[in-house]
Amino acid sequence: MLYDTLVAESRRNDSLDDVRSAALDRVRWLVDLLERQRTEFRMSLGREYERFAAAGAATRAEIDGRLAACADEEGRAAVLCLTLAACFGDTMWDYGAEIGSLTARVRGWTPDEVAVMLLRATEHDMGWWFADSLGSALDAADRLDADGRRAVMPWLRHAHQELMDTTVGASTCASLAQRLRALLASVDQAHIPEGLIPADAPWAAPLGDRAKTAPTPELACFVRHLADLSGPRPTQKWRRTCLELADAASARDLVADVLRALAEDDPLCSRENGEYADWAHGDHHYHYVAHQNDGDLARGVLWAAALTGDPAAVRHLGALALRTGGTGTGVVTDLKLAGAAVNALAETGDPASLEVLWRLRSRIRHRALRKQLDTALVTAAGKQGITAEQLIERSVPDHGLAPDGSLEREWDGHRVRVAIEDARSVRLTFTRPDGGTSRTAPAAVKDGFPDALKELKALVREVRGTLSGERARVEALMSAGREWPYDEWCRYYRDHPVTGTLVRGLIWEFRDADGEWRAVAPAAEPPGAPERVRLWHPIRASTRDIRAWRERLVTERLRQPFKQAFREIYLLTPAEEETGGYSNRFAAHIVHYRQLYALFKERGWQANFLGRHEGGYDGEARAEFGDGAWRACFHHEPATDDGGYAPEHAATDQVRFERRDGRRWREAQLSEVPPLVFSEAMRDVDLFVGVTSIAADPDWTDRGEDRYTGYWRTATFGALTASAEVRREALERIVPRLRIAGRCTLDGRFLIVRGDLGTYKIHLGSANILMEPHDAYLCVVPSRGKGGGKVFLPFEDERLSLILSKAFLLAADTKITDKSIRRQIERGA
Repeated sequence: MLYDTLVAESRRNDSLDDVRSAALDRVRWLVDLLERQRTEFRMSLGREYERFAAAGAATRAEIDGRLAACADEEGRAAVLCLTLAACFGDTMWDYGAEIGSLTARVRGWTPDEVAVMLLRATEHDMGWWFADSLGSALDAADRLDADGRRAVMPWLRHAHQELMDTTVGASTCASLAQRLRALLASVDQAHIPEGLIPADAPWAAPLGDRAKTAPTPELACFVRHLADLSGPRPTQKWRRTCLELADAASARDLVADVLRALAEDDPLCSRENGEYADWAHGDHHYHYVAHQNDGDLARGVLWAAALTGDPAAVRHLGALALRTGGTGTGVVTDLKLAGAAVNALAETGDPASLEVLWRLRSRIRHRALRKQLDTALVTAAGKQGITAEQLIERSVPDHGLAPDGSLEREWDGHRVRVAIEDARSVRLTFTRPDGGTSRTAPAAVKDGFPDALKELKALVREVRGTLSGERARVEALMSAGREWPYDEWCRYYRDHPVTGTLVRGLIWEFRDADGEWRAVAPAAEPPGAPERVRLWHPIRASTRDIRAWRERLVTERLRQPFKQAFREIYLLTPAEEETGGYSNRFAAHIVHYRQLYALFKERGWQANFLGRHEGGYDGEARAEFGDGAWRACFHHEPATDDGGYAPEHAATDQVRFERRDGRRWREAQLSEVPPLVFSEAMRDVDLFVGVTSIAADPDWTDRGEDRYTGYWRTATFGALTASAEVRREALERIVPRLRIAGRCTLDGRFLIVRGDLGTYKIHLGSANILMEPHDAYLCVVPSRGKGGGKVFLPFEDERLSLILSKAFLLAADTKITDKSIRRQIERGA
């Protein structure tokens, strides 16, 4: 019988055996009903399912009714009976709701009854059963007086240790742990519960050593307070209490040591220390910094270190954020720990935190963490009384470089130099004692200074990362229309070792006391006594000035870090004024989708991924402009449903704009969008379409009569876009300086190239080729880097380079050795 089995199975040969037996005797009726229910359940699995299922439902209803009528003593006995019978035998009953309801309703709980519940909770194998049972046991423990809690202290301590070793949901674990610690602290303030400080975690060793060698009530209160931090940011009350308890326990140096260990010490191993979290199952081997059950304590420590003003806190917080939030760090990502480190950095008030946050922003790629970093930068800015934009530009690391962007070291007669050579290149150069130079480290340097060389190579990588981030940031200022006081601009832009490399290659406008803006050539000193500075944009300049600047760049061979003088301008068209809320200028194009999605990410646009999944049938790419005050939205969709996970091609649609309104975005009419914002956003969309359109695919005609052939024929030799018009204007200045100038002319949409075998028309938009006199298509896919020689280009443009490469190839068409191209030329002629 079930009763006899329960009595036998619940015997532990301890002082609580009589309590268990008495409870089972008191509600013998409940045991009988449970046995009947188990029999009916077994029978319902056979042929007579409906009859026994109905009988089981009736039995369940009878149990519910009798439990609801239980008085205090009988109700407590029923709770113990259901707790003891849970997960018993070959049938699992879920009476968690009834146990919880009875526990909260009945009165008169005794310490022994609570001890039975606590001990039984720790015997459950499954985490969720354990959590539910423990929660009910704590409800009963809360009803005990001080003496009763003291009596159940051993079982409370055991339950806490089991909880910290059991894999349950992080939020559930934190809630139960806080309740247990509060009960334990109400009896003994000096006690640190077992399992609160993880014994096998290297980062917690300083805490564990102090608790063993110098235990005090103040230290216990402080450690419990640290573990009570369950949110991403502590409340003001938690912060004040933290500082008070840290000083009372003399624990400022202690939390500094633990933070250093979190950032630097060996991680935990999934094989030796168990899984990192309740969801992290599998046979693969990995490492992690802190178990999810210890996450609250770890986050409390790092906040305590930040609040107490540890001098090394900023450095260690940055290292911990990168370690747990970056890629390729050797440990699994811990977004909660990384996010807490980022948030704490923002509130240290230490000026050094600005540089660390900025460096993290360029190295962390996780979207959620990047949003936290953006918020952290704004928070840090507010603490220092500056705007977010000022904070960002003041946070750019200089990496210890000299004002000219270089750094030199002397190692045993070898001079090693790190230098920013241009907007994209950072070089490491070695000069031997005899004066010879090389780009690779001599053997004497490799063997004699391996650690120093490793550090210097790491510095080169960091400088490259900062340079790349600054190039993108400064180019984004083209849509902002910002102005700077001249002295501030000199300090944070012109004279900065990294940013200055870019700034000195751009055109800037200066305004003195007379109020007139004057544009100054790259690297030139402004006249007079300038007071304000802004970045020059062609949309504010006259056509004559734009042409003059473009001519000057080509003549003086000034290559800009990004396209500025030759920058495209996009003005509102009559058609866009008529549609009002959206632009169809770049709609109805067929593009290579994966290439488009990659370009979104490269240009900093956020977009959902198209495909055969929920939310994958409508695409919207978004990017912010105008210092974050405006947002452009580029709509697109799968061109066809070809049955794959992601579409091969997409069709472009409308471009819309939104204005920031607090934390929300409000749709805006095109006429409301500032010209700088509109032009810069449409320039990006033009780039997306121009680069990824199938019209730019020279191999498309090999497909035969494809469904998109009509679009390809129309678009590949169609009217020039704004970017193609700029390309044409650049060619007007470049072509006369080429050695093949006598064979080239510009005619409308084409660069005409006269070879010995024929005359060719290269389209300035797609770079595709037609052959005169019948406009036969010529497919040419030149090898990268061949055909054009060293031609100076005032800006980086792959399509312009491709056009020039094809021009050089076709101008010497008799030297073409590619059989496919030769056959096409002969056939066209």
